[in-house]
Amino acid sequence: MSHRDTHRLPLIDLLKVIGSQLIVWHHLAFYGPMADHAAPLMPALMDWLSDQARVVVQVFLVVGGYLSATSLAPQGHLREPTQIGSRIFERYLRLALPLLLALVVAIAAAALARQWMHHASVPDAPTPMQLLSHLFLAQDLIGEEALSAGIWYVSIDLQLYATLLLWMALVAACSKGPDTARRALPLGVMCAVAWSALQVNRDAQWDISAPYFFAAHGLGALAAWARVGRFARVAFGLAMASVLLGLWLEWRERLALAAALAAILWLWQRTRTSFSVSATARSGRVLGVLHYLSRISYAVFLLHFPVCLVVNAAFTEFVPSQPWPQAAGMLLAWSCSVAVGALFHHVAEAPVMRWITRCRSAGWRWGRRTAID
Repeated sequence: MSHRDTHRLPLIDLLKVIGSQLIVWHHLAFYGPMADHAAPLMPALMDWLSDQARVVVQVFLVVGGYLSATSLAPQGHLREPTQIGSRIFERYLRLALPLLLALVVAIAAAALARQWMHHASVPDAPTPMQLLSHLFLAQDLIGEEALSAGIWYVSIDLQLYATLLLWMALVAACSKGPDTARRALPLGVMCAVAWSALQVNRDAQWDISAPYFFAAHGLGALAAWARVGRFARVAFGLAMASVLLGLWLEWRERLALAAALAAILWLWQRTRTSFSVSATARSGRVLGVLHYLSRISYAVFLLHFPVCLVVNAAFTEFVPSQPWPQAAGMLLAWSCSVAVGALFHHVAEAPVMRWITRCRSAGWRWGRRTAID
């Protein structure tokens, strides 16, 4: 096993895999006619997948906050001199370039699907404004219809990352040293979590912008910093208390799940070293498969909807509408989504990521350097 393998985070990998696979099944159950025909075989499961399974997006929000905090500020302050503009632009490229390539596939898949079925889940041919809005990840902010399912999350991810990084930069610019930053950074995130949980997250009109998701993302970041020192642990505890108060005011399953995931991450990192070593020694091959599925999870997320759309259309046109054949179609759509996602990862996403890494290593710069000495 390589040195890199020993630094895997198996719980993070597991959460990403569960989240990505449930999103595929949620969209299969929610959008396509195959699920309508197969529903009599398993009505309770189909109802859960089409409705309740959507809360699994909280996994990506909490994990995203956790990973952003550990990569940008593992000790509770900016780890190195940082060009804020360059960091945000790099994040945009890592999210948007694979997305734009996947949208080419999605547009072609929708055109094919329109030949075989007429269904509300099939997007119309894109307009120039739609294409432009997707280029800037602003389709929801300006009211343009998304060209594929789940794209809203990519936009939200960029907004959350940029907001957290800008707060880190502000703290770095105003702090006299690392100790001051370690106090100010979690305090600001804790306030954002409380604001979101107690007010913003209770208003669905905000769900196209980052503040609606500050609670879940911020809890993930605070869970990562809780190991840094007592003040960060206090901030994490206060943030959890504000979320519990928000749940008392108005129960939201998605927010309860986010709080539970953050608590699990906090508990897990306290024993992460011993768990990782023992688990790797016992089941390195299983962890390798898990890590691989985690690596391709973004590609599966991007490609699953066009794949499921084409399979739905083909089964609508060419396969009897009885429950068992249509259920087999759902299994086929799921397996093809994973396979096509893996292929896309190797031929498109991974090369793009390597190119971005080379550009950063070559020294691209955009924005003022910010750090705490």
